[in-house]
Amino acid sequence: MKTLHTIIVGGGLAGLTSAIHLSKHGSKVSVFEKNTYPKHKVCGEYISNEVLPYLEYLDIDINTIQPVWISKLSISTQKRDQITHKLPLGGFGISRYTLDHFLYKKALEQGVTFFHEQVLDIKYHENTFYVHTNKGDFEADYVLGAYGKRSILDKTLQRSFSFKKSPWLAVKAHYESDFDPELVALHNFRGGYCGLSMVEDQKINACYLVNYNSFKNYKDITSFQESEISQNPHLDSFFKNANLLFDKPITISQINFSRKKPVENHIFMIGDAAGLIHPLCGNGMAMAIQSSQILCELLLTKTKERTLEERKYIERLYQKKWNSTFSRRLYAGRILQRILLKENLQQYSFKIASKLPKVVPTIIKQTHGKPITIAC
Repeated sequence: MKTLHTIIVGGGLAGLTSAIHLSKHGSKVSVFEKNTYPKHKVCGEYISNEVLPYLEYLDIDINTIQPVWISKLSISTQKRDQITHKLPLGGFGISRYTLDHFLYKKALEQGVTFFHEQVLDIKYHENTFYVHTNKGDFEADYVLGAYGKRSILDKTLQRSFSFKKSPWLAVKAHYESDFDPELVALHNFRGGYCGLSMVEDQKINACYLVNYNSFKNYKDITSFQESEISQNPHLDSFFKNANLLFDKPITISQINFSRKKPVENHIFMIGDAAGLIHPLCGNGMAMAIQSSQILCELLLTKTKERTLEERKYIERLYQKKWNSTFSRRLYAGRILQRILLKENLQQYSFKIASKLPKVVPTIIKQTHGKPITIAC
């Protein structure tokens, strides 16, 4: 029987873990990633420990790259109020610069082929995919869309959400400062929120999401941070005392949190391409990795031969499993964002949490999963 060829579009967490998983079982895999490694990405850089059993199954020893183990969550309001609580599962901090490069090298060792090209279009015809890049054309039996938060491909594929304007802008940089390594902190400010957590080599990742309407009145990031973010005393203290390790912060705009379909025109979407949880939930990286696990197990256990009937069967199973695993988390993330971005609701919620502290871990669990169990 012929070895089925899978093309993965995007070499981030979901794409790389999928490539490692499929190649581990002898599948022929090609990854198309327009950038080279290593590279910084706008990301919270905190991962829930729920993914550790899966990484172990893939023979990925995360300790090799010296992550920072995190056990506490702290949240503050615009008016200084702060709550700190133990994370039910805990997690670890690691930069995308280091983690993606580590996974890339692992995939290369397992025989995965990489093309540093930009995919411009994907066509499906008579049970075969035709992938068009800026350098050539390729064929595949299956295609996985793992290209992250935003791509020109979404419009090319006529994905409905891609034609809606989104007001969200994200900013990220690494800093050097005193910071509790066991803590991931979420600090609110007018129009947005900022996450702080330590990654490898004692660097602190600061990543914030802001509504562009709050940002547009300022000429640059520095002015915005000094005028708006500094209104939160915790953030004011951090940015005044921290040393920026980047030449300048990196940004991404038009981040869209609209609902997405896990399957589009027979393309399996994984990671942020399938659904993006609000950064305040701190679980996007874990979700990207788990979406890879869900799909790869289905492909490896259900794919016997390449027929349209089998393809549709796997698509139905994947959509069902994806929704049952992540829909609740995404819904909880949307509700939490609405609460935290409205000052009155924010203050009211903090009063409840102060009087009923057991509410906090219950809320955290709504956006996180249980440790992943491995079937294949």
